[in-house]
Amino acid sequence: MDLQLKQKDNRTFPRIMFHSKINYQIRGKPIFDSALTRDISCGGLRFTSDRFVPPSTAIMLEINVLNRVLKPIGRVAWSTPLAHSNRNQTGVEFVEFNALEKNYLKEFVRMQLD
Repeated sequence: MDLQLKQKDNRTFPRIMFHSKINYQIRGKPIFDSALTRDISCGGLRFTSDRFVPPSTAIMLEINVLNRVLKPIGRVAWSTPLAHSNRNQTGVEFVEFNALEKNYLKEFVRMQLD
C-alpha cells in the first residue's frame, strides 16, 4: 500500500491556479514587462517571466481578472531561475491594494474554490 503524506498548507490566504498574462513595472523604472501567472491569492501571486526580479523589489502590477484590471503594488518575496530554461519564477506579496479591488479578487478566489 502506497502512503502519501499530505503537507499542511500554512498559507494565510487560499491559493488557486491562475494562468493569465499580467503586466508589471519595477517601481521607479519607465518600462512595463509582461509575464504569465501560475497562481494567485488575496495575499500575492506567482509568475513566470524572462526577467529575473530580485527579492525585495517593489513592483506595480496590472492583473486581468475576468472583466477588471486590478492594480496592486507588490514586493518580490522570492525569485528563482527555472531549470533548463532562460525563464524565472517570481513570488510577489501584495503590499498596497485598493480595498474594492482586493474584495473583487477575494470573491473571485472564493468562487474558484467552491
